[in-house]
Amino acid sequence: MTALWVGLLANVIGMAILVFFVYFRRHYRRDLALAYVALSMGIFAVTLLLSESEAGLGLGLGLFGILSIIRLRSDTLTQEEVAYYFISLAIGLLNGLHPDPAWVSPVITASLVLIMYVVDHHGVGKNTQRQMVTLDRAYPEEHQQIDALEQLLDAKVLRTVVLELDMVRDLTIVDVRYSPNGPVDNIPAPKKPRKGNASDTNYSPISAQQPTYGLAQGPASVSSTRVR
Repeated sequence: MTALWVGLLANVIGMAILVFFVYFRRHYRRDLALAYVALSMGIFAVTLLLSESEAGLGLGLGLFGILSIIRLRSDTLTQEEVAYYFISLAIGLLNGLHPDPAWVSPVITASLVLIMYVVDHHGVGKNTQRQMVTLDRAYPEEHQQIDALEQLLDAKVLRTVVLELDMVRDLTIVDVRYSPNGPVDNIPAPKKPRKGNASDTNYSPISAQQPTYGLAQGPASVSSTRVR
């Protein structure tokens, strides 16, 4: 009984840390945060009931077979978000089984959370990026693709995977992994204009930049030339 309550506590605390202190602060998707918590707690409850019943292994395999056919069609998920799905499922399954001794499930849960914190840290691979690029020319040679991409992205291309090469429409679709030449962190932020007189700074309001038109002093004179 102690292992059960320890497993429940480990599942709640572990998922709270994983979702709200690791995932949400890096990916900012509230809908997936809710999905992760619901998935883990649901797996915990079902696994707990199966482990205490006499249904056997067949019902458990059938349950996970039903879970495997659920298609996540609501939105496109990145590979990082899919990884959080698997970790959430593993934490719920582990704590639902609540193995003896009681300290096993909290230790493994903490290890999984720590692994996700480390491998999903912004410092890991921060100098590499990935994009799907559509080039407006067909480049059959790899060195031509690399030259065009490096000029376009201002980066060092690490690897390219050609997804489509259309010689008729003259385009190339490439999955490119690259390292930017200038790190984003070192780009200086634009300076905000100081408040005060316009003479103190180079900043001038928009109205001062508009052309001004002076009025002629005295009565206006009109001259006309008669054409015969």
